[in-house]
Order: sequence, then C-alpha cells, then structure tokens
Amino acid sequence: MRISAVVGQLSPTWDIARNLDTILCFLREETYPADLVVLPEGMVSGYDDTLSGMDQIDGLELNHALDSIAAEVASRHIHLICGSLQPGDGAWWNTAIYFSPTGNRAIYRKVNLATHERARMSPGSALPVLTMDFPARPLTAGIQLCREIRFPEQWHVLARQGAQLIAYLTYAANASEPADVWRSHLISRAAETQRFVVAANVADPATHCPSMIITPRGEALTESVGGSPQVLRATPDLAETSDWYLSQQRADLVAIQYRDGSGITPATLG
Repeated sequence: MRISAVVGQLSPTWDIARNLDTILCFLREETYPADLVVLPEGMVSGYDDTLSGMDQIDGLELNHALDSIAAEVASRHIHLICGSLQPGDGAWWNTAIYFSPTGNRAIYRKVNLATHERARMSPGSALPVLTMDFPARPLTAGIQLCREIRFPEQWHVLARQGAQLIAYLTYAANASEPADVWRSHLISRAAETQRFVVAANVADPATHCPSMIITPRGEALTESVGGSPQVLRATPDLAETSDWYLSQQRADLVAIQYRDGSGITPATLG
C-alpha cells in the first residue's frame, strides 16, 4: 500500500494565533485528501531550547487552536501529526497530537525529556502505536520527539508493536551541535527497524537536522536543504517494511534493565 506523506518544515513562535494561521494556511495550500502530514515539535504552542515563552501560554487559546486544527483536518480528510506543549493532569507535557479525518485525536507524551524540559514538564510513561484508517487499508504508526532520536530501543519497541512508519517531530536548531549527526541517527533508526521514518524539523538557520522521508533501507526519498520553510512530499510503499533484522535480535542476551530491577525482559522482547 502506498500513502502520500507530506512534511512541513515550518517556524513555530510563542504566538499561538500566528502558529494557527501558519498551520491552517499550510494545510489549505499544500495538502490533499488522504495525505499523512507531519509538522514539527511545538508547532501549535511554540517551543525553543529555553522554553522562554512557556509561562505565557494561554490554555484556553491553545485549546481553541487545537479545535480549529481538528476541524480543518476533518474538512480536508487528511491525517495530521503535530507537536504542542500541553497542560493536563496537573502537569505540563511535550506532546505530539494525531488528528484524524473523523475528528478523533490521539496524544503521545514525550518519554525522554530534554535537559531543559525536566524541571518544568513531566515525562510520558508509554510508547503507544496508533492506527490510521486509509482508503486501501489501515496504517499503524509510532511517534518520537526530538532527543528521542538518541534512544534506538524506543524505536525498536514501536516497531515490535507493529508500527509500519514512525513520525519524528523535532526542534533541532542548535549551532553547537555537530553537523550530520542527527541526520545519521535518522537514517540508522529507519534502516535498523526497517520502517519508514517521516521527520519534520523546524525552519531555522541554526538547524542541525534535516526534515526527511526515509525508506526502510535507509534511503532518503526527499530531504530538506538548509533551514528555510520547505514542503517535502513522497509516496512510501508500506510493503517495503520488514521484520528481517528485528527477528534476528539476540533477545536471549540483550534486554533493557533499569536500576530498580524493572525493565523489558528477554521473554518480552522475544
């Protein structure tokens, strides 16, 4: 099954109304029915490496923006995964939100928070997959956010749960980061899990990670150049996904073990 995947390399600000206008204009000008659209981390609420505008986020305005996006997605019959900081359960979360064409939503809460996020946000506690209903057949997808690119075990868990595609949303704009490291990570995550990766970074001159759509072989179907606003489009063939490498992992020797003794056991991985 082929799907149409679209990435918007856009610029979030701490002005929710401005972000909403950017998102709605993008959806109206660049998308078609049945598209799978991926936008960057923090695109609705705003985001930066110091969380400089987080205290000024208006929860009511944020909820209005999310409702407006959901309505637009439903009217255009598309699938959208978009990042936003969100309050809930007495805490703040860095989330990726899936908006379905039927108006339903699913939320992924970032599991592995960045250093500057840890004092102000709570980490998620699950690595869920979600099902998207496309005309030909359903698509199972997972989501990862920003620095989670450095934790391949999380991507493997998603693949083992049946994810055919992993959406990656990031705010990777740090001039002190070495060039091409995060690009290499993205290619590795796709090739080692044999899953498609659809990656959306922000538009920023200091970018250190391209937006990309990558095949299960680690080949870039399309890739952004520089940090300007850009649109990427490709038609991944989900038949290319495979469990060939996952099936050969030595789960009898390798497991995730935490200091408290809990973790993913070899039996769970096998």
